Amino acid sequence: MEMLSKADNEFLTRAGKGAPMGELLRHFWMPALLSEELPERDGPPKKIRVLGEDLLAFRQTDGRVGIVEPHCPHRGANLYFGRNEECGLRCSYHGWKFDLDGNCVDLPTSPPESGYKDTIKLLAYPTREWADMIWVYMGPRESMPELPQLELGLVPAAHRYVSKKWQDCNWVQSLEGAIDTAHFSFLHAIPTRDEAARLDILRKTSAIGQEGGLADRSRWVTNDPRPKFRIQGHDAGLVIAAGRKTDTTDIYWRIAQYLAPNHALVPVAFPGEVYHGQTWVPVDDTSCWIYTYSWVPDRPLSNTERAKYASGLSLHAETDDDYVPKRNMRNDYLIDRELQKTLSYTGVSGVSDQDAAIQDSQGAIQDRTREHLGPTDVGIIEFRKLVMAAARALQQGERPRAPAASARYAVRAGGWIAAAEKDLATVMMERFGHPHGYVGGEYGLPE
Repeated sequence: MEMLSKADNEFLTRAGKGAPMGELLRHFWMPALLSEELPERDGPPKKIRVLGEDLLAFRQTDGRVGIVEPHCPHRGANLYFGRNEECGLRCSYHGWKFDLDGNCVDLPTSPPESGYKDTIKLLAYPTREWADMIWVYMGPRESMPELPQLELGLVPAAHRYVSKKWQDCNWVQSLEGAIDTAHFSFLHAIPTRDEAARLDILRKTSAIGQEGGLADRSRWVTNDPRPKFRIQGHDAGLVIAAGRKTDTTDIYWRIAQYLAPNHALVPVAFPGEVYHGQTWVPVDDTSCWIYTYSWVPDRPLSNTERAKYASGLSLHAETDDDYVPKRNMRNDYLIDRELQKTLSYTGVSGVSDQDAAIQDSQGAIQDRTREHLGPTDVGIIEFRKLVMAAARALQQGERPRAPAASARYAVRAGGWIAAAEKDLATVMMERFGHPHGYVGGEYGLPE
């Protein structure tokens, strides 16, 4: 599988309603916005766009969140200009009022005895508020699954940090960049030979891990640009493991997780370190939101860690009030060519912005008919096979299996050092105590 045909590239990337991949995505819960974006009960509704659909989100009087179509069924006025009051959204044109389930609960232009309002329905999607995000389900109600039990939502709120950032490209190429861990040997490399300077940069900015062993891990990643990949499938997605040479005969394993259809966990943390992950939500075919999260299972995040993430370090981006990164395609990501010669392989500051610069540079939708894949692209190939097969099966009437395995999303990714003769199954058991990295048993989920 070297390159995709034009038809397959369209199949893989199109997320709108009616497109095969768009229909697959609609069978899964999607983050629609951060909880902090709707801070006020009976506050103003917020315009959002998810999977090519323009919608309104609002927090009603009892604190619950509704996500509905924006146009009143009466004569099409936009409910963004409506009144959010007494557990419903009231149109400012003629006063028709709807609750978060889309029911018309007041129709003041009809006689009180009329049952007409009971025939009026506003399109409304189910929502859940969980892990500091508001999730929406846009698929068929009879297929609605449980929320994916990602570990970040199972830990106490003080143990996690969640942010979001805009990206100016198709969601697939951004996700593929995340599960392509071979690029760490270049894109995020620090070319200086001054080890003190290198370690100082890593401490401040890196998503590789904490200080213990950090310089060694960084050097191993830089020195071995040809990691050997091993892939394992499981109920919720793929384990994507890459083994690199160390200073001894041992292998440094970086083990990522792809969780269908649009989540990835970063392969960096050793036990006791911070875990990181991302979820991609298409706005349309040429832009997406990336929800980025960091968490620790057994302790609260420190104020220093939170300040680091808020300032745009590690996987999180420094953004404006609209969650648009301050380094973006309109200002060439503030690339510093002098920095590129000395302390940064790209001249772009921050892991997040380095990723965005390269992924956006591939075009709004990457033309995969022109690519030539190699041995380090095996994770990309397996991801495409899995997600495209699921979309094709759905076309034939077979519902995707992964949503039913919501508990199986409670997995970890991370790093480990093991003897060269050990296979991936052994490494996974040593590192995680489970062949697929599953930790749900720690939270009372089924084993």
